[in-house]
Parts: sequence; C-alpha cells; structure tokens
Amino acid sequence: MSARAVVDRVPGELSARVPVEEREPGRGRDGVRLLVSAGEREPRVGWFTELPGLLRAGDLLVVNTSATLPAAADGRLGGEPVVVHFSTRADGTGPGERWAVELRSPDGRGTTGPRPGGPAGAVVTLADGARLELVEPLAPGAERLWWARAGGFGAADASGSAVVAWLRRHGRPIRYAYTERDQPLAAYRTVFAAAGEDGGGSAEMPSAGRPFTARTVTELVRAGVQFAPVTLHTGVASAEAHEPPYPERYAVSPHAAWLVNAVRAGGGRVIAVGTTAVRALESAVGPDGRVRAASGWTGLVVTPERGVRVVDGLLTGLHEPEASHLLMLETVAGAAAVERGYAAAVRARLLWHEFGDVHLLTRRG
Repeated sequence: MSARAVVDRVPGELSARVPVEEREPGRGRDGVRLLVSAGEREPRVGWFTELPGLLRAGDLLVVNTSATLPAAADGRLGGEPVVVHFSTRADGTGPGERWAVELRSPDGRGTTGPRPGGPAGAVVTLADGARLELVEPLAPGAERLWWARAGGFGAADASGSAVVAWLRRHGRPIRYAYTERDQPLAAYRTVFAAAGEDGGGSAEMPSAGRPFTARTVTELVRAGVQFAPVTLHTGVASAEAHEPPYPERYAVSPHAAWLVNAVRAGGGRVIAVGTTAVRALESAVGPDGRVRAASGWTGLVVTPERGVRVVDGLLTGLHEPEASHLLMLETVAGAAAVERGYAAAVRARLLWHEFGDVHLLTRRG
C-alpha cells in the first residue's frame, strides 16, 4: 500500500481554502497543525509551534529564499480571454526575454481551468501594450507549458527583467479552484523570501516555509537550530496532470554548503523545509557526498531509486495522491512512514494545499 492508496483523492472539506489567520481569527501563520512521522514510530499530530521542541541543538533547517511573484495576468489570444501563468524565465537579460508560460481559461469564478497550449506563432496581448509570442512547447510532447518571447513590457527593474517589473504592476498571485477568494501577494510570501538578483522568483509559493514567523525562527535559534538559505525558483505545477517537475533555476551558496557539511560532520540532522529545498540541496551534492556551492538549472527528480545523500528530514505540506512529490517523501522517510502519516492526516482531518497543515518526516528520531 502507499499514500496514494490511503488517499485516492483529497476530499473537498480537507482543502485549505483560506490562510489559517482567516480561518481562525486570533491565530497567526504558525497556528497550523503539525503531523510528525519519525522513523518507525507511529505518527502524531500536534501544532507547528511545537517545532522548536521537536528539533535538537545542532540540527540544520535548509530554507528556500525565493520570493513568490504575482505570476498570473489576464490576456487575450485572438478573441479568446486567457489567463497567463508566468512560470520560469529563461537565461538572458534585456529585450526579448523568454518565459515558459501556461495559458489557462478563466472559469468565471476567479479561478481557471486547463486549455490546450499553443499554437506556435500565436500572440497573446496583455495590459499596457505587452505581448507574448508563443514559440514552442517547453518539452517535446508536453503542450501545457510553452516558451514565449516577450515584447512591449517596458523598462526592466533592478533585477534586469522587464517582465517581472510589469508583473509587479499588473500581475496577481496564481490561484487555484480549491481556494475561496483572491489573497494579497503578502499571503503567498514566506518570512524567508528575498528579492532575487537574477530577475527570478517563484510562480508558486515555497509553501512549506509559510508557517514560520519571526518568533518561531527566534525560538529555533535559541534552541540551537541553525538555518541555511538556498534558492530554487519554482515553476507552475500541473494542477490536473501532476507531471514531474521541469528544470528550475537554483543556487546553493558557499556558506550554505559549508553549513550543511559542518552539521553532517558534527552528527546533526539536515532537514529541508519544502521539496524545493531538497531539490536544490541534492543538486549540489558531489560524488563524495559533500555539498558544494552550485547554481544554474536542475532537472533532478528525487525518487527512491536515486535516493537522498544529505537530507535527513523534510518539512512539507500535504500533497495530492497523484503528485510526483510523494516519491520524494518516500525517498526521505520510506513508503511505510508516508503511508502511516497520510492515514493519520485523514483521521485527524488535517488540511491540504499551500494554506494547510504541515508534515515533518525524518529518517531517524
């Protein structure tokens, strides 16, 4: 059996439709529940505020500093209204930026549904004279995401991206049908978010970091837990097909690499905050098992066959049964631990998705 067998679909009532601070007035971001799956132990459900007491002095939390972009914008393709999800920026600066984009059909309720991609050569018109020319699918046989050539977006911002500057004026956060209403961009940014110097950002929030507050970080530091910042700019996930992740831009600094290696040498645990942090960190591991400073694009897909080399634990949200991320969870903690955890999540009526509850999985207690 697997987590997919335990939860064949996420019941509508277990979808977090608004942030916890709106669901339960008086609670902050850290007011979500925490499911703990540690090795062979039975999972238990507590509160995220208990995290400082669950970690040990000498442990290291690896966090993603990518800031969420207002990556959705209205446009028209011929006479058809479309919503453009700006996913990933290609390398290069100046005029003629190339972006991987997804075109969606507005559903009249403030959210969107899938639509076929393309065709090549079609032009999407946007606000203030901006336009996108569709060039080709991001990958052969994959019609959801297309490379598009940007034009008429105006002046670039300090990061060198005219599209990011335009999105700050005209974009909004990507919203999916399980959410109840639009939220401000601040609701989709974590306490770790930093302005990207490479003109990048995440199309979707690195949501495992959302429950952290300044108070939680302070309590963790007082408990002797360290933090290592990495960056991975997340693209647009497939809300329907649950495809494996496409290549994404990442960076692991010399300081972060040094911290990870030092903690491992000292017997501490390396715990990634989010699947994005796992992907970035494991992309920077050398053949000798040591992490090195690295940046660029990663196409790494973490599976049980590949394994993990430096990650001892993972703090993440609850994933849909079709999601490829479940393979990563099984890689870190084992399929049995994930199965037990998801069964406990259903029994306890935990909430799924980016505004929901979180799950701490460790290979050893």
